[in-house]
Order: sequence, then structure tokens, then C-alpha cells
Amino acid sequence: MHFTDLGIDTRLETQLAHQGITQPTDIQAHAVPTALAGHDIFAQSKTGSGKTLAFLLPAVQRVMKQKALSKRDPRVLIVAPTRELATQVFTQLRLLIAGTNIKAVKILGGENFNDQIKALRNDPHFVVATPGRLADHLNQRSLQLSGLELLIFDEADRILDLGFTDQLKLINELADHRLRQTLLFSATLDHAQVDALSRNLLKKPKQIMLSAANEQHSDIKQTLYLADHLDHKEALLEHFLNQDNVGQCIIFTATRADTSRLSESLNSKDFKSVALAGDLTQSKRLDIMDAFSRENFKILITTDVASRGLDLLSVTHVINFDLPKHAEEYVHRIGRTGRAGFKGNALSLVGPKDWASYLAIKSFLNDELSFATVEGLKAKFKGIKEKQVAPIKPTKKAVTTNKPQPKRKAKPKKPAAPIKAPLNIDGDTPMRRKKKPEQE
Repeated sequence: MHFTDLGIDTRLETQLAHQGITQPTDIQAHAVPTALAGHDIFAQSKTGSGKTLAFLLPAVQRVMKQKALSKRDPRVLIVAPTRELATQVFTQLRLLIAGTNIKAVKILGGENFNDQIKALRNDPHFVVATPGRLADHLNQRSLQLSGLELLIFDEADRILDLGFTDQLKLINELADHRLRQTLLFSATLDHAQVDALSRNLLKKPKQIMLSAANEQHSDIKQTLYLADHLDHKEALLEHFLNQDNVGQCIIFTATRADTSRLSESLNSKDFKSVALAGDLTQSKRLDIMDAFSRENFKILITTDVASRGLDLLSVTHVINFDLPKHAEEYVHRIGRTGRAGFKGNALSLVGPKDWASYLAIKSFLNDELSFATVEGLKAKFKGIKEKQVAPIKPTKKAVTTNKPQPKRKAKPKKPAAPIKAPLNIDGDTPMRRKKKPEQE
């Protein structure tokens, strides 16, 4: 199948060819014609499957070929959970609309609010935004959605997990008209909040489910290693990074402090690494991502802030220095490698503090996930055994026999106390007078 078979404009096909993209992925083959037909979509597809183009292609074609409902309001709004993912979507959009008169703006938290207001006054056709900052502009009335034609939610499950339910409801209310089309993409459709949200957002949607959230990625080799403690993890990490087959690598840690500490440690050992954490300014985060995408650094150390939204073909390895708390996040982390048909490797270090996460991931993936060892770095830690609950011993019942039991002698009853006559206060009983003392 080719993109012309999906019914997209030849101008878009030319732009895709310039990027070396000639054939649609499964999610694109299903979602693009459905969206072009005007249907709402409720879609699930695994990470790295190409769902960004699955909603961008019909959106751009709509703006190219259909008359706008409003001259001032944006025609397409794309909401993404994180700044990194929103930036990734915006970058892909810019490539598609290059050479056209279509205008697009990016609205993210951490950037200058007044500059964003000026950009919105230029009447952009596309707005790509994170939900928090978008809600701020809606409340300040610097953005109107009454003429919005296409509303797209990317990674809706992650948006809800981050606590943006109220913001999504606000967006839905302000863009609520019968001509609006809505596309909702999620890593899992088995998410109670996503399911509830879809009932309010979508009108008779076409459901597209191409993969389960826990489906294994065939292009990613997953290997786990037991570790005794922090020093043992760092020794294993250094061993892996010295292997010849390692290109660019993303290392995931549990906390922001760990990213900085580990980056400083690796840089002191001549590994070119950079740390990315959520507390950095937006401009700093963009600078780091740009430098990593240009391969100025071999290693990116980050928290789950970068588990979604990074589409870098040169990433050969993902290393979980710490396992994530949520099993679903493990799938998104390792999905940063093995993209677009390339092979990838996912290595995970499992210490005593990671054991509960390991059990959750194993249950979520419905897979045994066996462990490997490194010569000279074998762990003494073998896992935490489940506590065995001792069986409750049955209580001994009294043995009964047919022999007649001797009758117990009844205790003699105590004689009843004499009943005192109650005082009569009506005067029927004569009152006894006290004897007067005899006079001398």
C-alpha cells in the first residue's frame, strides 16, 4: 500500500517522500481514510507505530482542501501530555506544511505567556499545546475555540494520568459544536478514565485497535540483570556503555537528583552524557533535546519526562537504571528504541528496591522475563521470595462417648432474704416516735 491509496493530497505525498517515507504503517493505513471520511476515531496503537502522521495527514489535508468554519479561530487543535511530545508533534507538522501558507503555533508551559498571546493573534490554523498552558489561555480568553473543526488528543491516557481531566473538560466545553470532529489516540483503550472521557468527547466513533498495551515489541530485545546495590548498578552500566554495539543511549532513572548525579559520574569517566529533568526551563529542555538529536551527546539521562515524545532512530539502547513504578511506563520507555523498523535493545537493572516493579511489569506483560548475568558482575541478590503464610491448624474437638455422664449435685440454694416492707408515705402505717429523754 502507498499513501496515494489512502486518498491524501499529492503535495503531502511529496513532502513525505522528501523525508524518505513511502509506505504507511498499519495505524496510518486504518486511521487516515477513516479521518478523511469525517468520522470520530478512538484508536489504540503501540509506541513507535507512526500514529503522529496518522492524525497529522488528515488534519493538514482538511486545512488544505476544505473551507474554514471561522476566519479567526484555529481550525485544528492538538493536545499532547508533555512538552517533549508536543514539540515532537510540532516538528513533524512543520515538515508537512513547509512551502504552504498554513500557519501553526506551539503553546507550552514554561515559555513566555505574552509571546504566545502575540502568536495566537496571527490567527494560526494549527495550535499544538500542552493542556495546562492551553487552559490558561482559554481562561484568559486569548484563545477561542468556537470555530474549531478538528480536536486531536495524543496519548490521552498519559494526559489523564498527569491529572489534566478538568482541562480536557474545559476544552471540550468551549469547542462543543456539532461540526467538530475529534480524534483520540491512546496507548491503551482499557483505561477507565479514557473510556469515560471518550463518551463525552466522541460522537459515534470508529474504534481502531491494532495492538494491546502489553504487546511485546518484536524489534526490541529485552534483557534484565539483577543488581545488589547502587555501586553494582553503576558497574553494570559502565560495562554496557563500553560495548561496541551501543550507539546513542537513553538511561531512565527514578528521580531528578539521580539524573544529575549519574550524568556527572559518567562524564567524569569520559562518557558524553547530558541530564534532562522536568524542573529545567523549557528553553533548556529544548536545547538538550536538540543537542541529543544532533548526536552531540551519546547518552541522555532522564526520568519518565522523556518516556514519550522522542522519535530518534539513532537510539540503539534504552537502559532502565531504575524500573518505573507503573508497568505501562516500562513499555513506553523501551519504545524509545527499535523504531521505524530498526532493531533496539532494552536493558533493565533490578535491585531489591525494584523488585515490586519487576513483578508488576512481569504480570502486565504476561511474560516470565528471564535474567541474564555479566561475567565478573554476578549479583548475590536473587529476588525477594513471597512470604509463606503458615496453615491454620484445626482445633481439637472434644471427644464424645456414649457413657452416661455422672450427674452433678445441685448446689444448695441460699435462703431468700426477707422482704422488707416498703415505706408507706400515705399515712396508713403508724410512725414510731423517738422516745423523749426522761426528765430529772
